[in-house]
Amino acid sequence: MSSGMKRNTTRVRTRSRRSAAESRVKLIQSAREEFRRFGFSGATTAAIARKADTSEAHLFRHFSSKSELFREAVFEQLNEHFAAFTARYAADLQSAQHIRRQARLYIQELQDFLREHSSLLLSLVAAQAFAADALGGEARFEGLRAYFKSGAAQMRRRVRGKARVDPDLLVRVSFAAVLGCVLFRDLVRPGTTSSDAQISDAITDFVIEGINVNSDPGLLSD
Repeated sequence: MSSGMKRNTTRVRTRSRRSAAESRVKLIQSAREEFRRFGFSGATTAAIARKADTSEAHLFRHFSSKSELFREAVFEQLNEHFAAFTARYAADLQSAQHIRRQARLYIQELQDFLREHSSLLLSLVAAQAFAADALGGEARFEGLRAYFKSGAAQMRRRVRGKARVDPDLLVRVSFAAVLGCVLFRDLVRPGTTSSDAQISDAITDFVIEGINVNSDPGLLSD
């Protein structure tokens, strides 16, 4: 038997030993990496299958379409991350002693969180903008929705119903501002002398000043 035939036989045996659950996990991991690198449009099911050491036909036995695989690999993972982030943020709010310090820590953590998942977020944004079927009409980003809901509720409690700007809108605009600065960090960098820490502080100060529009005078001031 030739070495090529031996390799193919070994690969078939390896595939056959995998359970359906193991195969699905491997495909999701491979898809996540491909979507990170190439986005929704650039990633192909053939490449994902090769990376998972299986066939494209086998991939479609687990996922009916690339859109379904995208939802599972990217959309659902981000949902889980945002749900965990929101739960941790809500817990922190209960024990915070100083609102401004709390706000700074939260915004800095949000930047770290978005940087960590920036490639998946870019894939998600691109899919929503250029591939309308990627998420499906029934799909909802529950993790992010919960994040917005929690932030708006906290703001309403703080201002006691005296908000100048709708808290639901302000929370979304603040998030979009941080996300934009994180995703396009090199664009907002004014020069080579600006460090990542300086940029992070500038984003934090900008968002806090924006949030301050709905606060009692001096509430978020030093």
